[in-house]
Amino acid sequence: MMSNYKRATFEEEDGTDISADGAISPDSVEVGFRKGGIQLYGPLGRRTQLEVVLAGLLLASLLALFGCAITLGVRYNRDPARSICLTEACVTVASKIVEALDRSADPCQDFYQYACGGWVRKNPLPDGRSRWSTFNSIWDQNQAVLKHLLENGTFNSSSEAEKKTQSYYLSCLNEQRIEELGAQPLIDLIAKIGGWNITESWDKDNFLDVLKIVSGPYRAQPFFTVGVSVDPKNSNSNVIQVDQSGLFLPSRDYYLNKTNEKVLKAYLDYMVELGLLLGGDKNSTRVQMQQILDFETALANITVPQDERRDEEKLYHKITIADLQVLSPAVEWLDYLNFVLSPLELNDTEPVVVYAKEYLQQVSDLINKTDHSLLNNYMIWNLVQKGASSLDQRFENAQDKLLESLYGTKKSCTPRWQTCIGNTDDTLGFALGALFVKATFDKQSKEIAEGMINEIRTAFKDALDDLNWMDEQTRQAAKDKADAIYDMIGFPDFILDSKELDDVYDGYEVTEDNFFQNMINFYNFSARVMADQLRKPPNRDQWSMTPPTVNAYYMPTKNGIVFPAGILQAPFYAQNHPKALNFGGIGVVMGHELTHAFDDQGREYDKDGNLRPWWQNSSVDAFKNRTECMIDQYTQYTINGEHINGKQTLGENIADNGGLKAAYHAYRSWVQKNGEEKRLPAVNLTNDQLFFVGFAQVWCSVRTPESAHEGLMTDPHSPPKYRVIGTLSNSPDFTEHFQCPLGSPMNSGHRCESYLRSWAENRRMKQAPANADVRPVSNSSPRHIRLSLFICSLTLGDIQVSHAYMCVCVLHTLIYNKPDSSSSDLEDVSTVMPLGTPLRDLKGNVWIHL
Repeated sequence: MMSNYKRATFEEEDGTDISADGAISPDSVEVGFRKGGIQLYGPLGRRTQLEVVLAGLLLASLLALFGCAITLGVRYNRDPARSICLTEACVTVASKIVEALDRSADPCQDFYQYACGGWVRKNPLPDGRSRWSTFNSIWDQNQAVLKHLLENGTFNSSSEAEKKTQSYYLSCLNEQRIEELGAQPLIDLIAKIGGWNITESWDKDNFLDVLKIVSGPYRAQPFFTVGVSVDPKNSNSNVIQVDQSGLFLPSRDYYLNKTNEKVLKAYLDYMVELGLLLGGDKNSTRVQMQQILDFETALANITVPQDERRDEEKLYHKITIADLQVLSPAVEWLDYLNFVLSPLELNDTEPVVVYAKEYLQQVSDLINKTDHSLLNNYMIWNLVQKGASSLDQRFENAQDKLLESLYGTKKSCTPRWQTCIGNTDDTLGFALGALFVKATFDKQSKEIAEGMINEIRTAFKDALDDLNWMDEQTRQAAKDKADAIYDMIGFPDFILDSKELDDVYDGYEVTEDNFFQNMINFYNFSARVMADQLRKPPNRDQWSMTPPTVNAYYMPTKNGIVFPAGILQAPFYAQNHPKALNFGGIGVVMGHELTHAFDDQGREYDKDGNLRPWWQNSSVDAFKNRTECMIDQYTQYTINGEHINGKQTLGENIADNGGLKAAYHAYRSWVQKNGEEKRLPAVNLTNDQLFFVGFAQVWCSVRTPESAHEGLMTDPHSPPKYRVIGTLSNSPDFTEHFQCPLGSPMNSGHRCESYLRSWAENRRMKQAPANADVRPVSNSSPRHIRLSLFICSLTLGDIQVSHAYMCVCVLHTLIYNKPDSSSSDLEDVSTVMPLGTPLRDLKGNVWIHL
C-alpha cells in the first residue's frame, strides 16, 4: 500500500520468506470483414451495372499493378521490415521466444497461453519456490553474481561498507556457529527485556516499558507501526507517521475467513513449536499461544481491509501528539515516541500523520480490556517472530511447516547461500549494490534508458491531448506533472563514492561469527537512522530498492520513478535486441511506473509530490467513471475459482494498461523516425506483433495454488496471466495486429481505457478528412469494395505497406472520386471507408491506410 511504503512497484515483492508456424492466418481472404469468404456470382445477369463498370476499372488497374509488381519485388528484398536479422543476439533471443510460445494456442482466445504456454511447460516450479517467473530467474542470476563477488573477493581496497557486507554474508553462511549457539541468543534477549510468561516468569507488569523496547531498538510492530517519512502534504519535510499493524499472517482474511482454517492451524502449531524450543511447557504453551492467536484475530477484526485504503486524502490525518493521546489513550504517546525516536526530544505539539484513525481508537479499547499478561505475551511473540529466522535449523524446520501451508513450499529447499544473499541485500543492500554495479552494469544502459523514458513520457503527454473527458486546466497540470517526474536509473550515485557509502552504514557493527547479533545490531542501527531523519529534509535521491533488485517503482511524494540495475537486462532490455522487444519489455515497465503518477492514488499527488486536489471536479468524476469499468473487468477474472479483487488491484491495472499503450506509442514513433527494423528469424511475427509477445513473455510464470491464493488476498497487482489478458484485451492496437475477430475473448468489443487511445485510432483521427465520418469498416460493407480489396490483396500479396501505392490509389479513386455521383452504393462506401481506414493484406501482417 502506498500509505505504508509511499511507492507503487511493478512486480509483487516476494513474500515466501518470512522476512504453430506463428503466422496469423485470416479466417478468409476478406481479412477484417464478414466471415465466409467473398461471394463471386457466376451468372452475368446477377451483376449490377455498377459492378460491371467497377470490374472494368479493376481489370485496367490490374495491368498497372502487375507492371509495378516487378519493381516492387526488387525493392521488397531490400526492405528492412522484410529482412531477417541474423546476428547472434537476434538468433538467440528468437530461439528463446519460440521456445516460450505455444503455437497450438489461438492468440485471440488466450494470448497468455499463446505467448507463455511453452515456457510454462518447460519450467516446473523449482524446489523451495512458491512461484517462478522471469523476475525470479533474473534475480537468481544476480544472486549468483553476488555469491561469486562475496566469496571470492579480497575487499582489501574496498570501502568499509563493502567489507561489512562480506562479513555479514559469511556470518549467515556460518551454520556451524549458528547451530552451536542454538536458541540461547533469543532466550537471553527475552530475559534482558524482562521475561516471557510462556517460557519463564516475567517481571515487567508495565505494558509501556515492554512496548517501547520491542518496537524501539528491536523494530517489532505490535498493535501499530511508527515510522518517519515524507509528509504527503508537505514533500519538503519529514514527519512521524502511525499506521495499523500487528498481524503476523499476510492478510486479515487468514484470521477471519474459514476457508483459511488450515493455515490458521499451521500458524498455531508454529507458535507452539517455537515456544517449546525456547523452553516453554507443552500444555501451558499451547494454551497461551491460542490466547495470542485469539488476540491477533481480534486485531484482524478491526484492521481496515486493503481495498478500503486506496483514497489517500481520506486516510491522511495530521494531528499533534496531544491529539493522538486523546484519540488512543491506552498508550502514553509522548513517552513512547520520545523513547522510540531517541535522542530526539519531542513535546505534545509535535505533528503526527495518522493513517488509521478509527483503528487506533479501537486498538486502544482492545488494549485497555486485555490482561497485561496476554499483552506481554503478544508483544514478546512479535519479537520472537523477528529473531527466529536467525537461529538454528530447528527453527527453520518449524518455519517450513508453516510456509508449506501458507505458500505450498519449503524454505529449507532453498540453498543456504541464496537465503544469505537475500538477507544481506535486506540489510546492506546499497553496499552490496555497489559490488553488483561495479561488476555488471554498463553505464551506457543508463543513457539509453533515459532516452527511452523521455520517448515514453512524450507519448504519454501527446495522448493527453486526445482525452475528451479531461478539462484543459487538468490536462495542462497533468503535462506539467509528467515533465516533472524525476527518473532514477541503475543506482544512486553515492554508492560508488566510498566515503559516502561508508557514512550511510556508519555505526552499524558487523561480526563474522554471530549472525543473530548482526541482525539485532541492524535493528538498533535502523532505529537510530529513522530518528535521525525526522529533523532533516527528505533526500530526493534516497532509494527504497537496492540496485540488484529486479523491480521498479514510483514514489508519489517525490514524483519519481526508479529502475534499479537489476531489471535493466534481458528479457526486459538489451542493447542488441530489437527495439520492439526493448519497448515491449523495459519500455512497458517505464510506462507502467509513469502511469502510476496518474492512477487512482498517484493522481492525488501534484508535480511536487504534495497530496492535494489539483484535478477539476469534472475530470475527477469522469476518471472515476472509467475506473469503474476496469474494476468490473478485472473482478470477473478468476484463479482457481477465486475472483480477483478489482478494487484492490485498480492502481496496478491502470498502470499496466497505460504503460503498455504509452510504450507502444513510443515504439511506433521510433519506427516513424528510424524506419522498420529487421525481423527476428523463425518467430514468424511482424515487429508490432513481436512487441506484444515480448510484453506478454515478461509475465510467464508458474505458482503454487497456495501462493496464488495468498496473492489474491494481499497483492495490489493482478495475477500475471491477467496482467497480460486484461491489458491486451483493452488494446485496439493488439487486436488489429493479431486480427482478433470481434467477439473473441481478446476482442470482446468492450474495452476499458483510462488515458490513452490506440496508436491506430490516433493516426486515423489525425489523417481523416475534416468531413469524414470516422468509424470502423462495417460488417455490411458493399461487396464491390470487398472485391476491390480481394484483388488488391491477390496482386500485392505480402508486399510492404509503404510500396502498396497503386492499390491505395485505385481504392481511393473508386471511393472518393465518385465517378457516378448518383450511386447510393458509392455514397455508402465513402462513409464506411474514410481516409485513414486500415486495410490488411492476405497474410494479415501488413496494414494499408487509405
